[in-house]
Amino acid sequence: MEELAFDGSNPDVGLLVKLNGLARLAPGWLDHLARLLGEYGMPAASVALVLWCWWRVARRQGDDAPAAVAGVVWSALAALIAVGLSVPIRQVVQRPRPFDGQQNLYVLIRGTSRFSFVNDHSTLAMAIGVGLFMVHRRAGLLGIGLAACEGFLRVFLGVNYPTDVIGGWALGTAAALLLAPLATLGLVPLTRAVGRGPAGTLVRSARHPVRKRELGVWGDTVDPVRDAAACDKDLAA
Repeated sequence: MEELAFDGSNPDVGLLVKLNGLARLAPGWLDHLARLLGEYGMPAASVALVLWCWWRVARRQGDDAPAAVAGVVWSALAALIAVGLSVPIRQVVQRPRPFDGQQNLYVLIRGTSRFSFVNDHSTLAMAIGVGLFMVHRRAGLLGIGLAACEGFLRVFLGVNYPTDVIGGWALGTAAALLLAPLATLGLVPLTRAVGRGPAGTLVRSARHPVRKRELGVWGDTVDPVRDAAACDKDLAA
């Protein structure tokens, strides 16, 4: 791995040099903004997206909300699991940071760990994005977009190789998708139980009908005819 990382003919290094070179040409205020976004802003935006999606599905999907809220909870848990898995992977691979071997990099931040593969920022953001996509398409696409921006910034800042980012995306995606069936066994009954209790407002609201286009694999089957009839009955009342 180390030989590949420091081979000047390696496209991984070439892309790193090109993207990091943009930081050298950028004005100082833009470099400062990139540091803030890459280290704190993008992860915070991903967490905020989870909270927004929880509110969205809990308040807008009526009786089907508990199952959808379980999916939102899973997106956060999947991110934690994926980041936890990234730690032993870095220790096994032990790929040095780009600035420890590459010359003339314009390094804007230093990594919090000695090794760079896989990148935990990209792992977290992609796990959240993929997890949310199974619940709410638009939120999921936005989350995946945040993961893409995070990955670009990590290379731009000179703290990770492109393949570190790609590895993080792959790990986050795998954790969110492969463990989701197992997560449903525990989370869906749990959120349904919460929905029937005094804290039910955390996971459900019957004020709005279910909208099929926003349901993912975590939502229940929707009968448009039944839902339309229910809406007409409510309006008539």
